[in-house]
Amino acid sequence: MKRIYYYYLALTGFFGLFILLMLWNTIFVPSEHLPISLVLVAVITPLLLPFRGFLNANLKSCTWMSYISLFYFTHGVAEAYNTPNEIYYALLEVLFSLLLCAGCAFYVYKAEKIK
Repeated sequence: MKRIYYYYLALTGFFGLFILLMLWNTIFVPSEHLPISLVLVAVITPLLLPFRGFLNANLKSCTWMSYISLFYFTHGVAEAYNTPNEIYYALLEVLFSLLLCAGCAFYVYKAEKIK
């Protein structure tokens, strides 16, 4: 498979995860105890840290994005186990984080293999 397809897979995972987290925390199940803006800052900020380099297909940023996606994988698994009424959102979070992690990892692997 070509290297660019892995990058597209990672982009799909990133934007799917970003949109899911925005909708989940604002429209679907907003927090009752914390301000929504605080929840969004805590949840979305880690995704945005390597975002600029990720859009430029920088290998270092893709590597960091892969590492960060594992946090969302862990969060999705924990939410799926602890909150049965939000299981579909949590499983979508797991799916998108795995797409992001695998896409970034294989993209970097293929790029390093070419060198």
